Amino acid sequence: MLERLGDLTYTRRRWVLFAAAAFVLVALAWGTGVFGRLVGGGFNDPAADSSKAVTVAEQAFGRNGADVVVVYSSPTLTVDDPAFSSSVASTLANLSARYVLSVHTAKNPANPGMVSADRHATYVALTLTGADDAQRQKSYDAIKDQLLAPGLTTLRGGPIPVNEAITKQVTADIGKAEGLSTPILIVLLVLVFGGLAAASLPLAIGGLAILGAFTALRVISIFTDVSVFAVNIVTMLGLGLAIDYGLFVVSRFREELAARGGEREAVHASVVATMRTAGRTVLFSGLTVALSLSALMLFDLPFLRSMGYGGVAAVLVAMIGALTVLPALLSVLGPRVNSLAVPLPGARRRAKAAADGAGGGALASRGAWYRIATSVMRRPVLYVVAITVVLLTMGLPFLRVAWGSPDHRALPVGAEARVAGEVMSAQFPQSGTSPMDAVITLDRPASTATADLAAYAARLHAVPGVSAVTVTGLSGDHARLSLTYTQDPASPAGRALVASVRQVPAPAGAQVLVGGFAATSADTLSAIGGTLPWAGLWIVAGMVVLLFLAFGSVVLPFKAVLMNMLSLSASFGAVVWIFQDGHLSGPLGFTSVGSVEATQPVLMFAIAFGLAMDYEVFLLSRVREEWDRTGDNTRSVALGLQRTGRIITSAAALLIVVIGAFATSGVTFIKMIGVGVALAILVDATVVRALLVPATMRLLGTRNWWAPAPLARLYTRFGLREGGPAGPVSPASDQGHTGQGLEVGSAGPAYVTMDG
Repeated sequence: MLERLGDLTYTRRRWVLFAAAAFVLVALAWGTGVFGRLVGGGFNDPAADSSKAVTVAEQAFGRNGADVVVVYSSPTLTVDDPAFSSSVASTLANLSARYVLSVHTAKNPANPGMVSADRHATYVALTLTGADDAQRQKSYDAIKDQLLAPGLTTLRGGPIPVNEAITKQVTADIGKAEGLSTPILIVLLVLVFGGLAAASLPLAIGGLAILGAFTALRVISIFTDVSVFAVNIVTMLGLGLAIDYGLFVVSRFREELAARGGEREAVHASVVATMRTAGRTVLFSGLTVALSLSALMLFDLPFLRSMGYGGVAAVLVAMIGALTVLPALLSVLGPRVNSLAVPLPGARRRAKAAADGAGGGALASRGAWYRIATSVMRRPVLYVVAITVVLLTMGLPFLRVAWGSPDHRALPVGAEARVAGEVMSAQFPQSGTSPMDAVITLDRPASTATADLAAYAARLHAVPGVSAVTVTGLSGDHARLSLTYTQDPASPAGRALVASVRQVPAPAGAQVLVGGFAATSADTLSAIGGTLPWAGLWIVAGMVVLLFLAFGSVVLPFKAVLMNMLSLSASFGAVVWIFQDGHLSGPLGFTSVGSVEATQPVLMFAIAFGLAMDYEVFLLSRVREEWDRTGDNTRSVALGLQRTGRIITSAAALLIVVIGAFATSGVTFIKMIGVGVALAILVDATVVRALLVPATMRLLGTRNWWAPAPLARLYTRFGLREGGPAGPVSPASDQGHTGQGLEVGSAGPAYVTMDG
C-alpha cells in the first residue's frame, strides 16, 4: 500500500503540492478562526452531583453565584469614610442590568464578612447575565472597565476573570514558546542535516500539521465545546511530531538516494523505497500516538476530551503530511535535498561515520551506538537491574501525590485575578464566595417543611469544619442551604468535608445534591478515577495490537508497555517533587500549592506513553528489518540501534525543545506538562532506548519474536512491516553471541549524518 502511495506521490507530485497549498490557504482563512470559538474551563464533570446541583438550583432559584468578585481598598480611607462608600456606590450604580443580574455588597458596614479586619477594604460579588460561561464572559467584557472605582485600588477576580486571564495567558504563552523554540529548532535541524534545504522540510510539515489541526478543531467546535487549552497540545504535538516524522522520512530518503548513486534518475525508486520502509514506520508510529491520545476522549471532563481532540488531530495531520506532502516535496527536490549545505566543524567525519553505520556489515561495528549496544548486551542483567532500581527510586515521590484543582494560583504572580484571590483568602477568609450548597428536592412544598429543614441544617452544622449553615433559597418543593467553612476548597481537607456532608442523613422524603467548588473538586477526582482504568486498558490493548501488526511478536508489545510504565514513573515522581513539594519553584517561576492538578498526570500519561511508543516503533522497525534478513537477534539489536540511535536522539532533542518551551508558560499546569513530558522524553530516548531495550532484548533472545502459531501465520501472510512481505527466517543461535557473527549485506553508503 505504502509503495503504491510513494509511486503516486512521485508521479502526481505537483497535484499533491497544489492540494496542500490550497488546504493551507483554507486553514489560514477559516481554520484559524477556531480561536474565537474556544471556551475556558472544562475541568468539571457535567454528569456529577455537583454539576446537577447547580442546574437544579438555577432552575429553582435563579443564578446567584459569584461570577466576579471585586475588591476595593485604600491605604488611607476606611469603608466608613464617605469618600470610600460613595466611590463604590457610584461605580456600582453605573452597571447595566443587561449585563449584571445581581450585586452583593456590604450594605451594613459592620458586616464582618464583607469588610476586612482593618476596615480598609471591602468586596463586591457580581452575578452576571448569560446562559453559559461564554455569554457571561461577554457580559464581563462589557462592564469590566466600569468596575474601576475612582480614588480606590480595584482588583477584579472570581471565576470569570480568572478564566479570562488564563485564556489570555495561554495565547501569549503559545507565541512565546514558538518564538523561543523556532530559532533553536532551525539551528538543531541544520546541525542534524548539515544543510538548509533538508532542514526546512520538517518545519514545513510542522506548519502544515498545526494549521490542519486548527482546521479540524474548528470543525469539531461546531458540534461540541472545545477548550482553549487544546491549542497547546496542537502546537506541542503538531510541530514536534511533524519534525520527528520529517526527520525519519528525509533521512531515509537521503540514504536511499545515496545508495543509488544520488542521481535524478534514482529519485523515483528512492521515494518508493522510503515509503516502504520509513513511511511504514511513520504510519504505525502515528497510529500508536493517536491511539494513546484518543483515550482522553473517554473522560467526561471537557478539558481532557478537548485535549484528545486536539492531540489526535495534530498527530494524524502530521502523519498524513509526512506520508503525502513530504514525499512530493522530496520528489521535486531530488538530489537538491542536499543543497545549501552549511560547513560545520567535523561534518566530513560525521558523514563518514554515518555512511559506515548505515552501510551495515563490519563497518557498522565501528559506530558508537553499535558499541554501546554490544557493551550493554554483554552484561544485560546488570543493566536491567540497575536501571530498574534507579527509575523506580525516581518514581517514589509519586506514591505521596496529593491531588488538587486549578484556581487563581495557577496564574503568574502579580496577575490581577490572582492577586484578587490572594487578598480574598487573606482578608476575607469567611467570605462565602465559594460556599458549599446543599440543594434539597422535597416531596412537599418547602414552606411546609421548615422543621425538617431546620433539623437538617443543625445536623450539617454539627459536621466538623462547617462554621455556619444558612437557608439561601425556598421555592416550590426546593430548598437550598449554604455552608461556610474554613478549609481550602481545592485541598484534600475540603474534599473530605464534602464526603462528610454527603453522609449526613437527608430530611425525610427528600433528595440532596451537594455543590460548590469543593464538591466539584471531589467529583472531578471521582470521575477521573472511575474512567482511568478503562482508558489505561484502551491504550494498552491498542498498543499490543498495533505493535503485533508491526513486528509479528506478542512478547515485544508487553515488554514495551512495561518499560514505558517504568520510565513514566520516573517522570511522575519528578513532577511531584517539583510541583507539589515546590523544588525548583524559583527557577521555574511558579507557586507550589502542595498538590498536583488532577487532570495533568492523565494528560501527561497519554502524551508521554504515545511518544515512548513512537520511539519504540522507530527502533524496532530497523531491528526487525535486520532480524528478517539474518535471524541473528543480538546482531539485529546492535545494528538497529546503530542505524537509529542518532536519529532518535536528534528527534528527542528537537521534541524536547518544542515541548520544553511550554515550561516557560505563566500557567502552572501548562508548565507542568512542559516539564513532565520533556523529562519523560529525555529518560525514554536515552536510558530506555539506548540501554534498557538492548539489555532486555538480549535476555529474551529469539523469544523477542515469538507469537502463537495462528498469529504467526497471520503476520506472515499479511506482512505488516517494513521491508516488503514477511517471510520466515532461520534464527541464528543467540547463546553466547557477542554481535560479531553474521554480516548484513549493505545497500551502499548513506549520505545522512544522523545515523552515525
